Amino acid sequence: MKTRKLPVLIAALTAGALLAACSGGTKAGGSGSGSKTLTLASVDQGSVEDVVKAFEKANPGVKVRYTTSGADQYQQQIRTQLSSGTAPDVMSVWPGNGNPGATVVLARPGYLRDLSDQPWAAKMPDAIKSVAQYEGKTYNAIFGQNGIGAVYNQQAMAKAGLTPPDTWPDLLAFCKAAKAKGTPAFALGNQDAWVTQLVLYALVATTVYGEDRDFDKKMQAGQATFAQSPWTTALDKYLTMEKTGCFQKNPLGTNYEASQALAATGKTLGIIQGNWVIALLKGKNPQGTFTLKALPATDDPSQTLIPAAAGAGYGVNAKAKNPELALKFVNFVMSPEGMNLFVKKQGGLPSLPDTGYSVDPSLAELSTFIASDRTVPFMDQLWPNAKVQQTMLSGLQEIFSGQSTPEKLLDEMDTDYKAGS
Repeated sequence: MKTRKLPVLIAALTAGALLAACSGGTKAGGSGSGSKTLTLASVDQGSVEDVVKAFEKANPGVKVRYTTSGADQYQQQIRTQLSSGTAPDVMSVWPGNGNPGATVVLARPGYLRDLSDQPWAAKMPDAIKSVAQYEGKTYNAIFGQNGIGAVYNQQAMAKAGLTPPDTWPDLLAFCKAAKAKGTPAFALGNQDAWVTQLVLYALVATTVYGEDRDFDKKMQAGQATFAQSPWTTALDKYLTMEKTGCFQKNPLGTNYEASQALAATGKTLGIIQGNWVIALLKGKNPQGTFTLKALPATDDPSQTLIPAAAGAGYGVNAKAKNPELALKFVNFVMSPEGMNLFVKKQGGLPSLPDTGYSVDPSLAELSTFIASDRTVPFMDQLWPNAKVQQTMLSGLQEIFSGQSTPEKLLDEMDTDYKAGS
């Protein structure tokens, strides 16, 4: 599917929301558990590989046996593995409380080791620390910050003779012009449920929080609802984009992997995703140039906000078979070397200050928005339970297939939200 907070910086990564998802795979660096073998489950395919190699090089004789999988598959599996005692030593964990693999969801039943005593824990910015903790203790080694926006293929844009829009009317005109040229504006892989939320989050950031930065506090106090708020406006704009032809045909029949291929090869002009997709696009098209821009939702560019937040990090299994090596790995991830390797490969931003990291030009606008306090959390990270997001994801797929309506979805989200934690 991460989607806070940055000044508030936090919000998913998760983006999520959200989430940094990927296709599956397994890499063996040894077998079994033991003093020299670490087991790891990650959603960071395409970026964790380099970190593993660097970790093994820094620790001669150590081998990391790891698997990577997409967010939907991973979230279904990790709880089963934890409850059955078959989970790896280290695992991807999302910030906050918004999905089945989130910090609070996994820390509450005692599945995660307390990491508060690790050297980096006290250095995390308050906004990030708040979603890495449960009951005042840190359980998540969050190494990066992410944002959600429109990622444009610069070569495809130049060929089409178009430029990124910065107002809502210009966005619709951009989509119409792109469609007329035979190249849809954005790839959309809604076959993977977690992907469905990203366009919506990008629109909600401005339509909901642009007018009311305290919306989450009002929700928590019972003074606001999804159904009676500008969430309805954001959903309407999402569907207007679909009707206008902003996406390729049949988003529900397109998975995340296929949507990457469309944007990377110029079959669409871009993709609305988290910045983590940039590294994946470059992997499919090493000669390509990709740039993240804010997705406009009003007539005034100065009102536009970006969803930005802490991304998925790593937690240590409370029953890890190799706890010492597990701690060594997360501490490496949180070191300047490990953190910079990750965020460079993902096209993200480090969670800790003073790492010496130079921001990639593709993220210049995201960096500017963060510095200008024009970001809001990934929406799900501050929700009271994981059910709200799951209802939203399945409901969005049902809306795209004509089996549900925005009104029904928002009412169902309100019901799940009011159920509490």
